[in-house]
Amino acid sequence: MPERSDDDRLREEVQAKLERDPQLSSYGLKADVVEGEAQLSGVVDVLAEKKRAERLARSVLGIRGVASAIAVSTDGDITDGDVESEVAEELAADPRVDARRIRARTSGGTVVLVGREEDRKAVAAAREAAARARGVTRVLDQVRTREPNPTLEEIFHSQVRNDRETEEPEHS
Repeated sequence: MPERSDDDRLREEVQAKLERDPQLSSYGLKADVVEGEAQLSGVVDVLAEKKRAERLARSVLGIRGVASAIAVSTDGDITDGDVESEVAEELAADPRVDARRIRARTSGGTVVLVGREEDRKAVAAAREAAARARGVTRVLDQVRTREPNPTLEEIFHSQVRNDRETEEPEHS
């Protein structure tokens, strides 16, 4: 009897993870492994589920990469307005996101996050929230981050350093 290859063992591990995952098991996703690369296929309802399947595959020790042919497809027609509404609901429902600072525009399933937010963790949370909305196939981040306003002490010290740098040396 021939010995199982590493790819066969990895394929079985990835497939088992997909089948045991409570959020993904009902989709019947398929996994194959070729030369250490997991190749995923199937259809899910939202982008967050596709990302979850990819993360699960990457978590298997020995997987060197993931090629995903998982499609995101919703039942029935969904318009950009529907997607935008669902994304707005997801952003508002996530306590890590200030929906007044981060907003979303949509076109053809692609969500573009816009606005200003100092907290990069809030921006990452907004990307995750947008990916949970029905009809989203891709999330782009165009949120501007800015440095927090300096404290008076930081302003004072920067001025002192600046003054020292611009002083001319004394000549004897």
